[in-house]
Amino acid sequence: FTHAVIGTIIVTMRHSCGALRWRLARVLMMTVTTSSFAGAFQPNYVRNQPLSSLSASSSSDEVSEGVVGSSRRRQALQGMGGLVGGTICWIDPVQAADSGAVPIQASWSAVDGLNSLQDDRKFVSFDASAYKAMKDDSSRTPLFQQAIFRRLGPRPEECTVLDLGTGPFALFAIMAAELGAGRVFAVEANEQAAQLARENIERRGFSDVITVLEGFSSDITLPDGIKADFCVAEIVGSIATEEGAYATVVDAHARLLKRPELSSSWIPCQIQTYGAPVSYTLHNMFGPPEFDWNKLKGEPVRFNCRDKGLELLSDPVLVEDVTFSSISNKDQIALASKPKKLEFVIDANRIERNEVDLYDEFKRGNLSKQQCTDLARETAHSLSGIAFWPRLILDDTTVIDSRHYGDGNHQKSHWQTVLPIMAGRPVPDLVGGERVSVNAQFNWSTDVSKPCTYRLDGTVTRSA
Repeated sequence: FTHAVIGTIIVTMRHSCGALRWRLARVLMMTVTTSSFAGAFQPNYVRNQPLSSLSASSSSDEVSEGVVGSSRRRQALQGMGGLVGGTICWIDPVQAADSGAVPIQASWSAVDGLNSLQDDRKFVSFDASAYKAMKDDSSRTPLFQQAIFRRLGPRPEECTVLDLGTGPFALFAIMAAELGAGRVFAVEANEQAAQLARENIERRGFSDVITVLEGFSSDITLPDGIKADFCVAEIVGSIATEEGAYATVVDAHARLLKRPELSSSWIPCQIQTYGAPVSYTLHNMFGPPEFDWNKLKGEPVRFNCRDKGLELLSDPVLVEDVTFSSISNKDQIALASKPKKLEFVIDANRIERNEVDLYDEFKRGNLSKQQCTDLARETAHSLSGIAFWPRLILDDTTVIDSRHYGDGNHQKSHWQTVLPIMAGRPVPDLVGGERVSVNAQFNWSTDVSKPCTYRLDGTVTRSA
């Protein structure tokens, strides 16, 4: 492969308006041999779909395959199989010392690689394909509906509901109205999404129940001094706090609810982020000088939660835990600014299982048996970084997991698995028993217009 490339490819990612976009920026020209598969690193959806394309009948089927796009990756593998006489000369990872600690590090902000609603107010926004994916997520939307139904109780007409980030479908606001809520306030910062929400509400016949308030919730006040009985706040990112949930809920807690100290005043009532060390196929396959992962500058790679190009190396641990009813509690405020020590032990059994799964993943790329064997072994025994994903506790009975709870295994979700690449090359030759120690500094912004920032500093220490 190294002989086939005459230029440097800088691999960067863009989650543009809710849909991650791979950019392959060519610094120098590439040969015809490699250009045939260079474009295959783009995800299955790279379109920046305008919100005007949305309708109540829209489906997310076309984007359900996901973020980094496993089928596109397989096209790349198929192209590689014909290079260099039918063999792959991949870049061997930099060999770490047999003893001592190998440093790993990454830092980024919540909007790195994500579209921002306004240039001067850094706040994550979405395009049509992302809104469709959220709406049609069968592991999310019906569970919110059930939680809203339970919270409205036997006298829904007496309830005032606040829906933060209602989106163009006004999905949860309309659900509350359909279930009998007496009054609903739907807040949306995106001007175009707010207008589409009004149109959907009018089309469904709920204009007399639902009022759309356009702007950031921190900038609006409910009319006539009204306060809501409960709030639906599905402003949860793939790292739970990255869409501004902390700042938004702190403000709503202080001003917009009758009894914000009650867990029943919030749907979800608690949000979490889990993390685990991972192996990543492409990080192993491509490296300097042809591919420079450091050009990402901390910007994370985002994966469909079913993408088996990414495999966990240990059981996950809890990284973020935000309880909305006590969000103004001094202990939780102190927790927001305190670094958290994450400790993992690489699991030899996972490495063994991952090698089998990765072999199957490479095999789908139409590579030779030996190529699949070698690539699967290299990848399964390496570490690329710490991956993160969210968990939502809607109420006492309902939880939404974006990955399987407990072991972090793959499952369907519109949320993503977020991987900051923590070294230019993967940490190689893992056998199990290695200790991964990471200081995680997650700074939750208290200003909705300023993004949260995240920093990881750690080491991988080999077992004696």
